[in-house]
Amino acid sequence: MQEEQAIREEICEIGRRMYGRRMVAANDGNISVRLSDGTIVCTPTGVSKGFMKPEQKMHLRVYQKRPDIFAVVHAHPIFATSFAVMGRALEIPIMPEVIVNFGKVPLAAYGTPSTAEIPDAVEPFLKDYQAILLEHHGALTWAGDLLSAYMKMESVEFYAELLYRTTQLGGPRELTREQLERLYQVIGM
Repeated sequence: MQEEQAIREEICEIGRRMYGRRMVAANDGNISVRLSDGTIVCTPTGVSKGFMKPEQKMHLRVYQKRPDIFAVVHAHPIFATSFAVMGRALEIPIMPEVIVNFGKVPLAAYGTPSTAEIPDAVEPFLKDYQAILLEHHGALTWAGDLLSAYMKMESVEFYAELLYRTTQLGGPRELTREQLERLYQVIGM
């Protein structure tokens, strides 16, 4: 199947990008894509593709609850994961691009690996968000295609790094209520 071969090649390319940007270490992270026939192609973490891992269950929950989603990326980018380990969502309005792309990046409660706790913690956020932090675990993004899901992960990491660095400089200046209202008018939110 041509579509599947092209998707597998794209998954490898996105995996190289994630590794090159230090969003994953060793065998961390997962990438999955739902093909047009409903088949899901995924990258297991250090095991045969025939064995399920908790991260893949998490991907399956996204696909079950969001039929419009065809790609899910899970990674451990340094800055975003630092916020996840601290138990802090990314929700300070500091840039129009962040608000347009995400609004905010909420924090899903910790779930024990190899249990349904992880997908159960993710599920409440699937309808209204495109990215979440996973407490003590990393980040998850989803979109209609793989490149978009990956770019969301890059954006989450950029946002987290900006929050971290501005905090080191004395704290970020948030957009004012008036600036936010004007932005919402312009983008139709």
